[in-house]
Amino acid sequence: MAKNKESQVNAARKAKHGWVLTLFFSVMAVAWLYPIFLVLINAVKKKAFITRQPFALPDARSFFGLKNFISGIEKTNFWSAALNSVIITVGSVAVIILCTSMCAWYITRVKNKLTTAIYVLCLFSMIVPFQMVMFTLSKLANMMHLSNPVGIILVYLGFGAGLAVFMFCGFVKSIPLEIEEAAMIDGCTPIQTFFQVVFPIMKPTTITVAILQAMWIWNDYLLPYLVLDLKKYKTILIVVQYLKGGYGAVDWGTMMAMLVLAIIPIVIFYALCQKHIIEGVVAGAVKG
Repeated sequence: MAKNKESQVNAARKAKHGWVLTLFFSVMAVAWLYPIFLVLINAVKKKAFITRQPFALPDARSFFGLKNFISGIEKTNFWSAALNSVIITVGSVAVIILCTSMCAWYITRVKNKLTTAIYVLCLFSMIVPFQMVMFTLSKLANMMHLSNPVGIILVYLGFGAGLAVFMFCGFVKSIPLEIEEAAMIDGCTPIQTFFQVVFPIMKPTTITVAILQAMWIWNDYLLPYLVLDLKKYKTILIVVQYLKGGYGAVDWGTMMAMLVLAIIPIVIFYALCQKHIIEGVVAGAVKG
């Protein structure tokens, strides 16, 4: 009887704590989502009503329809900037996945001082603040003619390699070595073993790395601003900043509309792939 009462008390406590946590995280979710909601409602309002009534819902007087979107696309050359953003994001993610997955496989399977040093350097790159190297990086990228959408991919490879190598290494350690030895016995070269055997097994972590890197690169403003030749190439976030006029004047309606267009692709991408993030993170936690 005592055990039953104790179990009932514990269950009641857990239920109470569960409600508290649910309420707390619900409030946090609303706090995080509310700014996005404000951007959405103000994207379809007239400029005057945005400044006077930023928290009000659109009505018959303030509703502006798609005119803010049309105006923003015309003012910013949006589609050219969107193309640059797509090239940079897709190209960077592809290069990061290819290079870091091969690097992680090599330094995990080959144990020597060189691979240990490479792994330590990759981890060290994760803790170096970007502000320490941004001016030197900008100068170096200009000297090496990397100030274009293709050249900046190499820059993103350097900054994104640390986290990707760390995640891939954790997963490779969980892959039984016997699978690779069997492939070698069947006549596969190391390259064939990696692409035909190891890389397909890495799918959960590959998707996770792709999601995290794509969200970071698509939403990055500072690195493209410092590296790209802005007279020729701009990303979406950079052209949004160009909507600011002189003396602090801002066309808030057009800017809100452009921000909506900027976040839609990455939100859709994340919504479609979010279930793979936890799978990839915990994939290397259990051996075998």
